[in-house]
Amino acid sequence: MSLCDRIVRRLPACLGAALAAAAIAAPAGAQGLPAAAGKATVTTVAKGLEHPWALAFLPDGGMLITERPGRLRLLDEGGRLSPPLAGVPKVAADGQGGLLDVALSPGFAQDRLVYLSYAEAGPDGGRSGTAIGRGRLSGDGSRLEDFRTLFRQEPKLSSGQHYGSRLVFHDGYLYATLGENNQRPTAQDLDKLQGKIVRLNPDGSVPRDNPFVGRAGARAEIWSYGHRNPQGLAVNPATGELWEHEHAARGGDEVNIVRRGGNYGWPLATHGVNYSGLPIPESRGDTLAGGEEPLYWWTRSPAVSGMAFYTSDRHPQWRGSLFVGALAQQALIRLQLDGGRVVAEERLLQDRGARIRDVRQAPDGQLYVLTDAGDGELLRVAPAGG
Repeated sequence: MSLCDRIVRRLPACLGAALAAAAIAAPAGAQGLPAAAGKATVTTVAKGLEHPWALAFLPDGGMLITERPGRLRLLDEGGRLSPPLAGVPKVAADGQGGLLDVALSPGFAQDRLVYLSYAEAGPDGGRSGTAIGRGRLSGDGSRLEDFRTLFRQEPKLSSGQHYGSRLVFHDGYLYATLGENNQRPTAQDLDKLQGKIVRLNPDGSVPRDNPFVGRAGARAEIWSYGHRNPQGLAVNPATGELWEHEHAARGGDEVNIVRRGGNYGWPLATHGVNYSGLPIPESRGDTLAGGEEPLYWWTRSPAVSGMAFYTSDRHPQWRGSLFVGALAQQALIRLQLDGGRVVAEERLLQDRGARIRDVRQAPDGQLYVLTDAGDGELLRVAPAGG
């Protein structure tokens, strides 16, 4: 850790924020690189979405879009937005909770199964947690049929915060990120599902080769732990590795390569501090012996959400980049990669003043983002002049 970073972690909030802003230009390494301002061509595809959270492309054209209050919408190829689909589960639309990610079954062309993650209230209605379920998209696209819950985060500890909730299919398994519900120590507790990435079979059952299967006092669903609030998850097509990113508190948002049984440190290790400017009470520093270190981290938290590797030749200048949405810093971040290293950072869409919730590459190579607002938008983004 640099001298500047050590100073930032110990100064009061008002001075810490100013110094952290300067520290973003610190020497390269795992720490965030100086961010270049970039230009892009932006097309508004749809408006009037209420806090949209995620999208999934349908193989025959169009896409499904979730809205956090609890609605699933279908956008057809002509840009027409459907009424809310029927058959969607009841969600706990409180704080950061609600209807969250959407993913299609790898065999969607045959089975038409749609997976949703969402905040689900507990039996007493007081606390909530992340749940995952699936239903079959009807032939006319108007409803999800036979929806059933496959997985529930236990125990239910959230009062409206830190659900994580990204879904990715990889090598025949379903991976899902789970926030620690703003209950920091639970991320290290293997008997709880807070602050974890879980690995499931598509039917919600537990694969027999998960790292903690058969271990007393540990949940068999866990693939990795020590996460805070991971809201980005994607497979790196160049390596086949699973990458994720997660929110820290104040400073320390990070990008990680997800490893079997890995401990990612939270809250024992972090590059951030509390929102008050004081240290995280449980923190022992910015590294944890035996733990996994971030591939890349930011001194100032962009508040990262959504993640997509760009693989298309449609925009060759972007090929091989990793795109990340930023909520607090209101930008689309492009990380230029060289193998497994981040070598440059560019900020796009800063002039729009919009919180970027999700980013996805379409099958035709177009890049789409969702803006998080009461009147949210779906945008198509291309390099300037593209």
